[in-house]
Amino acid sequence: MIDRHALIQPDRGQQAIALHLVDKATLPDFLKGLNTGQRASLAAQKFEGGGYEHAIVPDGDGWFAVAGVANVDCLSSWCLAKLADVLPGGTYRRAGGEPGKAMHGWVTGQYRFDRYRKDAKDTEPRILLTKDVARIDAALVEATAVLMVRDLVNTPAEDMGPAQLESEARALARTYHAEIHVVAGDTLEHDYPMVHAVGRAAARSHAPRLIEMEWGDPRHPRVAIVGKGVCFDSGGLDIKPSSGMALMKKDMGGAAHALALAGLIMASGLKVRLHVLVPAVENAISAHAFRPGDILRARGGLSVEVTNTDAEGRLVLGDALTRASELSPELVIDFATLTGAARVALGPDLPAMFARDDETAAELIAAGLERDDPCWRLPLFDGYREYLKSDVADLQNSPANGFAGASVAALFLDRFVGDGVDWAHFDTFAWRPAAKPGRPKGGDALGLRAAWGLLKARYGQERQ
Repeated sequence: MIDRHALIQPDRGQQAIALHLVDKATLPDFLKGLNTGQRASLAAQKFEGGGYEHAIVPDGDGWFAVAGVANVDCLSSWCLAKLADVLPGGTYRRAGGEPGKAMHGWVTGQYRFDRYRKDAKDTEPRILLTKDVARIDAALVEATAVLMVRDLVNTPAEDMGPAQLESEARALARTYHAEIHVVAGDTLEHDYPMVHAVGRAAARSHAPRLIEMEWGDPRHPRVAIVGKGVCFDSGGLDIKPSSGMALMKKDMGGAAHALALAGLIMASGLKVRLHVLVPAVENAISAHAFRPGDILRARGGLSVEVTNTDAEGRLVLGDALTRASELSPELVIDFATLTGAARVALGPDLPAMFARDDETAAELIAAGLERDDPCWRLPLFDGYREYLKSDVADLQNSPANGFAGASVAALFLDRFVGDGVDWAHFDTFAWRPAAKPGRPKGGDALGLRAAWGLLKARYGQERQ
């Protein structure tokens, strides 16, 4: 297994293979500096300086690599990611410059999920050198958080159920000396009734739980991070077709984002009082399953008519958001693989983001663009609140009209967030259906780095 923390190292002049980055504008001048044989080698490899193109060029007894990028003066997170995947193992140095934020893709480009493969092989790592030593730790901890999301989401439900999510949270708590409290099984019924209702049909080994972790100086601003932890979603009695269940191991992607972001916050020493909440359940089917037509009494006292048991994520988040709001946080951010409507609207690469505050939304968008983790704001439109009206309860969980599904789900969550609380909600896919450089097919962090950018900008001075 590759030691991820060894993939970026300080450049102290050690021997390394040169990486030359060019774009279409700088390629002609670069070619002028090569000998005839080297130019012929590039031509034979059909290298034209386009993005993600690469070539290996002989140089005396050795060789160097050339890579095409969109703009040599403005590197993205991903412009070296393909090289990190395809080049031979060894140590590399960018010629004539620093890798900058491309360090991120260098690490994530070497990710492999091979936990279940007998033919998994230890590959020689590709190490990248940089003189920008101050950025190494930050780059590595951010990349490690992304890879944590991938590992958790890629792990199937039998090995990543509510109990395993609790184990992951406890491991974080031990590492960073955080406080952790878990309410599980039937003891949830009094304080977290919607979490209990959704998860009560699962086997005892996958019993529901509310995982709660706190860290940091109580005098610092309180920030709550909430993640939907539906470890497998059958749809409940409103059962999904088999095609709809195929990827439901990823329905705990929100919890994976929340735990990874918590790790980033604690590892970086942000000046916050961190509060992490993960309602972890399996939405299973049994004689004990909650039913369409049931009326649930939420933690905050609201009554909710269940019109669709497959809209369970918003139910468990409702109790968790209520708990988060009770402690008067300055900011709440939640992550959830919540609606197919968000994917229809924005596709798999753009998480839908909702925010009460325009400034918070603008900060999240800017932070996402800076970190090549874009998000797109969708509206919390008051006119659609009427869709949540119920004839028999304070609100229903899933209107039948099919309109504005992502916005209506966010408006449902909004009912459980305290008045005046700065709140942002990410409806994320947590999955890549097709590979891209640095981003293999499978579980992935979408919106994590955007949220991290906002938090780092607001609370980023490290503790002394």
